[in-house]
Amino acid sequence: MTREGIRIHDAADFAGMRHAGELAARILDEVAEHVFVGQTTAALDDFIQARVEAAGATSATIGYKGYQHASCISVNHVVCHGIPGEKMLKEGDILNIDVTVIVDGWFGDTSRMYVAGKLSRKAERLIQVTHDALFKGIEAARPGNTFGDIGHAIQTFVEANRMSVVRDFCGHGLGRVFHAPPNVLHYGRPGTGPRLEEGMFFTIEPMVNLGRPETKVLADDWTAVTRDKSLSAQFEHSIGVTSDGCEVFTLSPAGLFHPTYTD
Repeated sequence: MTREGIRIHDAADFAGMRHAGELAARILDEVAEHVFVGQTTAALDDFIQARVEAAGATSATIGYKGYQHASCISVNHVVCHGIPGEKMLKEGDILNIDVTVIVDGWFGDTSRMYVAGKLSRKAERLIQVTHDALFKGIEAARPGNTFGDIGHAIQTFVEANRMSVVRDFCGHGLGRVFHAPPNVLHYGRPGTGPRLEEGMFFTIEPMVNLGRPETKVLADDWTAVTRDKSLSAQFEHSIGVTSDGCEVFTLSPAGLFHPTYTD
């Protein structure tokens, strides 16, 4: 069944998403100890690919529109879709690692922030605001609310902290497909957009910049960066709307979702 083009899932579908989400989150837990000064993002991606294969799962990103990696790794002013490579991480680099796995046909999609070495004060504040903005959006994800309510909760919190929400990328529906309706904007007006109903599955994944919100995509046609070169951060969870709120499918099994290891 669909509502306004958005698929409505049943209880068995929730079970499938739990398995996929748990694996994606567990892999991001396991990669944490491999993020350090001198490490390459290619080595991190190799580790992630090996863990996906060891679990008997499939990477959703390898082969997706020609992409050839098991993760996107976005460092410092890279907003999203950073391609793993041989450049070494430096002291104080912050990075988002985004992983999507397929388990029994279900897609588990999540990302979180990491730091190489010591976290600077401004980066720490950016990461904290972005983390908290995600959970403001999750709090607004309940039946009867609209997608505009989610975006408004995120936007008002971020802007109250004198940071900006990226407009060029958004969350998305998922389930047995990687990307599906709706587009989940991280800004908006209360009461606008489709109304949330039990059984809707989607990601919330705000990207927050220390500077202005504008981005540009580099010549590789993947990597998106801040136009003003300011730092950017992102956190992402996959959720399902329940009768009285939502279930987060991608919670960290080891409590490592935040880089200071506080959920």
